[in-house]
Amino acid sequence: MREQHWVFGYGSLIYKVDFPYLDREVALLRGWSRRFWQGSHDHRGTAESPGRVVTLIQDEDALCRGVAFLVEESVFEHLDHREKNGYERHSTKLHLEHRDETVTGTFYIATSDNPAFLGDAPDSELAKHIAHSQGPSGSNADYLLSLANALRDIGEHDEHVQNLERHLLALKQAP
Repeated sequence: MREQHWVFGYGSLIYKVDFPYLDREVALLRGWSRRFWQGSHDHRGTAESPGRVVTLIQDEDALCRGVAFLVEESVFEHLDHREKNGYERHSTKLHLEHRDETVTGTFYIATSDNPAFLGDAPDSELAKHIAHSQGPSGSNADYLLSLANALRDIGEHDEHVQNLERHLLALKQAP
């Protein structure tokens, strides 16, 4: 039997599942908040004009809801390539909602000391940045809107993502 691992998705891994998996569960990660603070020059932007994608920021009181996938060890070759540009693997405890079970899992984060980290800004500025960014994987706006929809599909209310979505939609409707 091949070695199996849980991988936690909190961004595009929720809605863009381009890897084989054995099981999928809504999962909770304690102590982390999702933020659009990581630059993307390889997917949702370019080297000259990076887009913004999510990473996790330590936040003792936070609860981040996403999706955990049970995968075979071989999937990490693909995920490590996909999650390059400043992301690193970390091990954590995940709570699988429907099983009411805690498991050890892996998640990818981009910390503030990586060269692509862009950091915090007011939501209105983040939304403008996202609205104007485009990369090999498509528009940065599509990334944000797809993530917002995917979070709604799993019943997650993420204030940061929803605020950015509101700002982005207002920009799109402005004359």
